[in-house]
Amino acid sequence: MSGDGGAGRPIPTGLADAVAPLPIDGVVPYPPEVAAHYRAAGHWTGATLDGLLREAAAQEPQQVAVIDGERALSYRELDELAGRAATLLAGRHGVARGERVLVQLPNVAEFVLVVFALARLGAVPVLTLPAHRRSDLRHIAQTADAVLIVTRSVIAGFDHGALAREVQGCVPSVHGVLLVDDVDADHAASAGGRRGAGIVEVVRPLPEAPTVPVSPADVALLQLSGGTTGTPKLIARTHDDYLYSVRESARICGLGRHSRLLAAMPIAHNFTMSSPGVLGVVHARGTLVLTQDPSPAGALGLVERHRVTIVPTVPPLVIAWLNSAQAATADLTSLEVVQVGGAKLSRSVAERIEPAFGCRLQQVFGMAEGLVNYTRLDDDRETVLSTQGLRISPDDDVLVVDERDRPVPRGTAGALLTRGPYTIRGYFRAPEHNARAFTPDGFYRTGDLVVEREDGYLTVVGRSKDQINRGGEKIAPEEVENALLAHPDVHDVSVTGAPDEVLGERVRAHVVLRDGAAPPRAVELRRFLAAHGLATYKTPDVFAFVEALPATGVGKVDRRRLASAPSTSRGRA
Repeated sequence: MSGDGGAGRPIPTGLADAVAPLPIDGVVPYPPEVAAHYRAAGHWTGATLDGLLREAAAQEPQQVAVIDGERALSYRELDELAGRAATLLAGRHGVARGERVLVQLPNVAEFVLVVFALARLGAVPVLTLPAHRRSDLRHIAQTADAVLIVTRSVIAGFDHGALAREVQGCVPSVHGVLLVDDVDADHAASAGGRRGAGIVEVVRPLPEAPTVPVSPADVALLQLSGGTTGTPKLIARTHDDYLYSVRESARICGLGRHSRLLAAMPIAHNFTMSSPGVLGVVHARGTLVLTQDPSPAGALGLVERHRVTIVPTVPPLVIAWLNSAQAATADLTSLEVVQVGGAKLSRSVAERIEPAFGCRLQQVFGMAEGLVNYTRLDDDRETVLSTQGLRISPDDDVLVVDERDRPVPRGTAGALLTRGPYTIRGYFRAPEHNARAFTPDGFYRTGDLVVEREDGYLTVVGRSKDQINRGGEKIAPEEVENALLAHPDVHDVSVTGAPDEVLGERVRAHVVLRDGAAPPRAVELRRFLAAHGLATYKTPDVFAFVEALPATGVGKVDRRRLASAPSTSRGRA
């Protein structure tokens, strides 16, 4: 890295090359010869998240980086504020290189600011969703040994400040809570501070923290993956592997300085972060437009107002936009690409997108663990409508196999296995799960059933795991079942997915009641699950009361029979 940082500060050079990487607890490293090949091929360049922002600020200091409501930050301002926020995090909260910080924020400028501030310190953001509640956050904080929770006082009407302090009280490693909209709530007596001051206001007078030298093999961030057990797995992405995915995604998606990307989906999702997402925009020196209102009026209104060029979406979101009056009345002529990923897009919906929005549809199929596939912007119409795309890298190894891990012929459905220069080799601190999720030679078992064309394009045809994919959110049936089994009237329960035209799948709970119990109302069960700490998106959409759960020949609950059964046997709650 070289050049001027936009405020008279030279950008450090050669820092990454001179620093030994920190160990990644429980994660199998890439074999040395494989890592050497990725570096020689130019996939891994030694770039870091902090360097990404510093170079953008040096090259395009006046370019608008982030628009959040009436606020707009240039790359110079974002870089300077990140450095000052790093001073706050290090000085007041003692955050240091390699330490993990749980970040639970909505689509606001403070999310971007905090992520880059942590990168300045060499610390690791653990990206959680505002929908996560007590049980998930406690598990995540414990697994990560998080030292700090960064959140807002209230998000979507929920008291996240109280939730964060509750988690702090039961996880010994967490020594503080930082509320970005009320930084001095717990420090009202701090010099120059006052209750109610937001992080941007508080950090402006502070000096900028210098860049902490890190290795490009260090963990850049921890993301979350769903699982069949319900406990989120932590995905350790390094600077090298993650930024390779970001650079190639920005190239494939045609991002440039003119690009304006609307983040209407949760910003902590891997899709929104890197495909090409937030980081791809920074790499291309474009502009990120943020919204907490993904409704047609909110999102499409911002497309018109800010001349947005690219929007990542999931099927439920794009269907809502297509069916809205705003799709016909808003000025969407700036749109170049609508990306759809997260869940399978039906062909009937895919066919409507380009005529309705006057732009290209790009299908995206990927996972936070690594592999990302895109239809290309110059692909023929049939490929765009019928496939979920082609892998990013020539070094992405893809296998489509049968139940014994034997490769199946092209054009035949099978389970997808993958490894490559941006796919992890193991989850963070999950050795038992890693033994099941990865093959001995490093392939990740994605849990997806796909068909591969002769040219490598993939079409997703289902899931081999019990996971439910509700509008792009992965839900483990066992977690929801365990929460429902705590209800005093529930004798037994099985949770399955049910086909849904908008969401892809709904969550359906098949409930066996205790003798003599009357079926509770759905609203009562939902309140119970909320009090239990279950994330809102995991709450069943349908409760079906049944006399008994069907069993397989070996006595297990036959989820396939339940999934194909009518929605209710004794009435819907």
